Amino acid sequence: MKQRPALGALFALLALAFAGVAFAAGNGAGGQAGRWIIAVAAAVLAVWLASMAFRALR
Repeated sequence: MKQRPALGALFALLALAFAGVAFAAGNGAGGQAGRWIIAVAAAVLAVWLASMAFRALR
């Protein structure tokens, strides 16, 4: 297997995982600032990894 498609698949999987963490943290955050910080950080990481996956898979 070539390395670029494998890295793209890995980054896509990690992006989905971080998106799930962001959703779960945001959904359960309520008024707690610490959980919103985790949600935002996970969302930023998800977008970053998704952009890397897109570049590796095109």
